[in-house]
Amino acid sequence: MHDLQTHLKNYLEYCHTQKCLDEKTLKAYKIDLQQFSQYISPSEGHEITSSLLENYIGELHPKYKPKTVKRKIASVKAFFRYLEYREIIEQSPFNKLQIRFREPIILPKIIPLHTVEIFLSTIYKQYRNARTEYQKRNALRDAAVTELLFATGMRISELCSLKERDVNLYDGTVLIYGKGSKERLIQIGNESVIHILKQYKSNFYREIQACHHFFVNQGGKILSDQIVRRMINKYSSLASIKLHITPHMFRHTFATSLLEADVDIRFIQEMLGHSSIHITEIYTHVAVAKQRDILIAKHPRKNFHI
Repeated sequence: MHDLQTHLKNYLEYCHTQKCLDEKTLKAYKIDLQQFSQYISPSEGHEITSSLLENYIGELHPKYKPKTVKRKIASVKAFFRYLEYREIIEQSPFNKLQIRFREPIILPKIIPLHTVEIFLSTIYKQYRNARTEYQKRNALRDAAVTELLFATGMRISELCSLKERDVNLYDGTVLIYGKGSKERLIQIGNESVIHILKQYKSNFYREIQACHHFFVNQGGKILSDQIVRRMINKYSSLASIKLHITPHMFRHTFATSLLEADVDIRFIQEMLGHSSIHITEIYTHVAVAKQRDILIAKHPRKNFHI
């Protein structure tokens, strides 16, 4: 296969224009494929065999976690599917490979619900006791951000990219553009959340109009995920919460809480914007862990004296 770098460049362009992949995914593909091309550079211009791929995969395992190895293999595999589709090669060398390895189950980190309540109470307390208008507006925005993260389970990237038109506070809905530009409409089911979002929008109306994004800073610029992370750290510290909370943990807590409330996992999959039910099923492991804690603490057998 001659001119590998040209094929890589064309493939990444195809991913951008035809598959409409987001910037983070494209960046990961580029890193993975460049790493692969550097590994096989001595073989450039020759057939890439299944044996060569096996050796490459064998070198990945000691260097990376299973999840990262899986992603890197998937990136290269998708590239060869493209080459096969474009008839640049007759068939992908992956067709002759059977790749199976067990990924350790890493349970999503969730925030205990009483901690979420303490966290939100701390923000509202800061809002009520603010000494300056600047502090008051910041706390109002921070409350709106946190409430929406927890109310919808959206990703931090999805929240920061929300446009003004995506949030309909009359109907109480949020239109979210997820990975691969997939759309999903989430209903905000709590009137208190809608109320604080209306307060925020009214107070920040001028700044929102200036940049057309829903969440903004007081200078009228788009709110970045770094600012949200710093905000969460700030209120965690003020509330003396020892748990290190990240924006994504609100998403995990949203999903786990619904599952524990007997919501059908397929509804949760739809609300999270997961492409596969297998991704959502990770939360069932958390529910099982919760079940174990309940049975240890609550089952009457522990009170028997035999």
